[in-house]
Amino acid sequence: MLTPGVSELQRFIAGATAAVSTTGPVLFAMPNLLGFNIEGPESVLEALGVLAAIIAIHECGHFFAAYFQNIHVSKFAIGFGPILFKVQGKKVEYSLRAIPLGGFVGFPDDDPQSEFAPDDPDLLKNRPILDRLLVISAGVIANLTFAYFILFGQVLTSGLLQQEIFPGAAVPEVLSPSAAAKSGLQSGDLILGVNGAVLPAGEEAVFDLVRIIKANANTPLSLYVSRKNQPLEIKVSPDKSIDGSGKIGVQLAPNARTVKVKAKNLADATVRAGREFRRLFLTVVDGLKQVILNFSQTADRISGPVAIVAVGAEVARTDVAGLSQFAAIVNINLAVVNTLPLPALDGGYAFLILLEALRGGKKLPDKVEQGIMSSGIFLLLAIGIFLMVRDALNLGIGELL
Repeated sequence: MLTPGVSELQRFIAGATAAVSTTGPVLFAMPNLLGFNIEGPESVLEALGVLAAIIAIHECGHFFAAYFQNIHVSKFAIGFGPILFKVQGKKVEYSLRAIPLGGFVGFPDDDPQSEFAPDDPDLLKNRPILDRLLVISAGVIANLTFAYFILFGQVLTSGLLQQEIFPGAAVPEVLSPSAAAKSGLQSGDLILGVNGAVLPAGEEAVFDLVRIIKANANTPLSLYVSRKNQPLEIKVSPDKSIDGSGKIGVQLAPNARTVKVKAKNLADATVRAGREFRRLFLTVVDGLKQVILNFSQTADRISGPVAIVAVGAEVARTDVAGLSQFAAIVNINLAVVNTLPLPALDGGYAFLILLEALRGGKKLPDKVEQGIMSSGIFLLLAIGIFLMVRDALNLGIGELL
């Protein structure tokens, strides 16, 4: 709800009942974040296009849920903050904004400049609880639906990318000069262990190795490496980065072999897409659970739009077909994160509506509701900006960590 006296920044983002989504603090496992070398503007533009499309899909869910119920909508925006480009429609202002932390759909409910009477039955705030819940939840539903159909289309055409996971971490690229290059580590090597400890399989191997490297700046490490099926032991001393953590100058990835699986027919595609959707959904939920339960140990897995674009650019550079699966994962991430009952997220708005239902239709006082949402908005922006800066530093803007 756009309330009188709310600052312009707040009005950009939300009010007491306005539906808002954000891709700011996306909880996304990023094993390759330790050292990206983004090559070529095309892959970056492709990744930005995917991210913008995913945000637009989410906001379209809110928008059309309101539109088809004849609920008044005043704004549709991709991004927050200053307007870069806008088109004024008959009833709705469509805009592209400067801060790429998500988007929002605005409602004229309590806007003092609104042409609608406060008791207009087509204002969102005056609609029954179920109508409002549908508008709030439609963004999440849109992202989940879009993710499924991305997978469905991919398994029918290019085929779904599926991995066979093995122990250890792969080294797709080594920066030169770097501690890794000086020690003799080469692109294509497999790191199977460090300091006598065997690395596990999958992303955990990358996370474990990243943690060890960061914790041992200027301290020699013994890496147990397989190079063309020949065992090697390589000594490397991580360089000390500006934040005091160690870095060796490599790109890391799970030790995995990728195969493409295509569906035989529509029925097979439906089943395979559903199976892959379920796997990705459970992976995202499990990642979110791990972050919540073990925040101190998993905080570095939380990534914002900079890291997501970096991952998308890397995927686009190496395998354009993989960009579809990447889009499905980010759609699911955005949907799951937005269900959290936190202020300024869709789940936060839904929680307030459900609280109203439990109170027999009695709403919280406007000032209380506005205070809750305002605090959430600014906290969300702060987290988003922090993640953008941190991810940019981690990526080194072209420097491998």
